[in-house]
Amino acid sequence: MSEQLSADVVVIGSGICGSLVAQRLAKQGISVIILESGPRIDRGTLTENFRNSPRKKDFMSPYPYSDWSPHPVYKPEDNDYLQQQGPYPFPAEYIRIMGGTTWHWAAQAWRVLPNDMKINTLYGVGRDWPLSYEELEPFYYEAEVKMGVSGAPDNGSPRNQPFPMEPVAESWLQQRFRERLAPGGYDVIVNTTARNSRNYDGRPACCGNNNCMPICPIDAQYHGGIAAQAAEAAGAKLITNAVVYRLEHDEKGRIVAAHYYDPDKGEHKVTAKNFVLAANGIESPKLLLISASDKYPDGLANSSGTVGRHLMDHPSNSLTFETEEPLWAGRGPMSPASINSLRDGDFRKDYASFRIDIANSSQVQSVTQDLLAEGVYGISLDNEIRRRASHQTSLKNVMEQLPNYDNRIILSDKKDKLGIPKPAAIYHMDDYVHRGMARAVKEYTVIARLMGGTNLRFSKPGVYGNNQHITGTMSMGHDPKDSVVDAFGRTHDHENLFITSTGVMPTSATVNSTLTAVALALRTADHLAKTAL
Repeated sequence: MSEQLSADVVVIGSGICGSLVAQRLAKQGISVIILESGPRIDRGTLTENFRNSPRKKDFMSPYPYSDWSPHPVYKPEDNDYLQQQGPYPFPAEYIRIMGGTTWHWAAQAWRVLPNDMKINTLYGVGRDWPLSYEELEPFYYEAEVKMGVSGAPDNGSPRNQPFPMEPVAESWLQQRFRERLAPGGYDVIVNTTARNSRNYDGRPACCGNNNCMPICPIDAQYHGGIAAQAAEAAGAKLITNAVVYRLEHDEKGRIVAAHYYDPDKGEHKVTAKNFVLAANGIESPKLLLISASDKYPDGLANSSGTVGRHLMDHPSNSLTFETEEPLWAGRGPMSPASINSLRDGDFRKDYASFRIDIANSSQVQSVTQDLLAEGVYGISLDNEIRRRASHQTSLKNVMEQLPNYDNRIILSDKKDKLGIPKPAAIYHMDDYVHRGMARAVKEYTVIARLMGGTNLRFSKPGVYGNNQHITGTMSMGHDPKDSVVDAFGRTHDHENLFITSTGVMPTSATVNSTLTAVALALRTADHLAKTAL
């Protein structure tokens, strides 16, 4: 056992939530240690890894994999880390390195709608949140200022102050979708994103590289690596390659120490007054479950039996087609605009709400692969690549999935190199989602017609994409009998253990979950600093 470390607060996980909590606390003079299971990495190395990777569509390929801190890898073959034990696959992608998974996000930073937080009261489905939109609004704005967020002011989420950033200039594809769909009653708005349109916080404006995923090569979009650096600059101590395998508690149930392994399985112990669990919606419940003890045989924070349960994402179906006019996808952000008219309404009593995302990703690789498979070669191949790549585009939805008690993360009986149990997913898809997907197909068909679309190729019915928005596995609520944390992220069972993660969100809504998770994390940090330290 090495020399013991101690701090006012230990944060487990250096992703965007954990790092921004650490920064906020450290700036107030509170001593903070961040424990990160993966290695330290820099943008230059990741960018070079991406340039050298033959798998440009594999968003995990640039990221280092460490056998002491494994994460799911599916290409070129499945590494069998996230076990699948349910009837429907849950192929989550996340990264265990300094800064976490937002290194490879699309920077979409939406607020939920006020009605999203009370869907059970309004529509009789899902769960209500234990706080109101108005309570979260100032922390939304604080998060937006930190991240440099821009968007359409009329996106349905009320604001007390304007966005701190202006949107990136429209791409040609975005402009033509907006103009051609307007007569059909579709309002195409710019996506709400944490992407610079001007120099901001020492980072440059977007230059249109069109590989926001898997890595922005110039840091024009915000990510967890920037947050981790900001936490260190504020005075937090960041320890990488520190794989926390157990949280220790005293006889009163207070957490007293985090135990971690280094890559050689050397054992270390860190003590603190308070602990913030800020790993993602899979790794966090895994740690709570493996920290089971005689006093807590079902795992920590789990008197409700809901740790790991209510697993959600945003399942998607899609349409790929060729537009009447060339739109030249591939310049500017990969996901610039969307249609938001079906995010809310009485129909939510019957089927899932969704947002329709319009893709602007370069089509060159995908059309080239299709043409080679068709046997096209020579001058014809060159000409057809140009034609198809300029006309081809796609739509997908970001669909709400209701919390289902039986959708969950559990411990597998298989273990990783350090002897830590691997996580396993049990996942189902219900008729609420299937009915929403059917409505989305109807909308896609109308949109394609308005764009003069041909060669329509819908995704396979009943087979949905996973958007890597891991939500709900440690849900917040007022009642300790059916939730893990309260409205401030404090666990019901342990007065000095807080959780900041997309996993605390009770419902998934119709938008990417990062900004909401950050806003909740900043609210947790504010409460922690005022009441527990």
